Amino acid sequence: MFDIIKKTMLTGVGLAAMTRDKIEEIAKELMEKGEMTEKEGRELVDELVKKSEKAKKDLETKIEGIVEKVLGKMNLATKEDISKIEKRLKRLEKQEPAE
Repeated sequence: MFDIIKKTMLTGVGLAAMTRDKIEEIAKELMEKGEMTEKEGRELVDELVKKSEKAKKDLETKIEGIVEKVLGKMNLATKEDISKIEKRLKRLEKQEPAE
């Protein structure tokens, strides 16, 4: 039972969404049911917190990559493009008298 719960909690997004409090709560419940010792509970919490933090970072990296890819395909103006246009517009405004 302990292994099944551990494997379930280690799935990508599920683990990334888990907070330390939730992990500690689950470990406490398992200890109270006698399915693990206090030492195993502490080890489980430490392991899952580390893996949760890594899963969060990995998920953020993947999402950033997807967003960059989508934005690249949309052919949107970059900050640099807009800055160039603003500079050009200012130069043109200086050349043309206001009507």
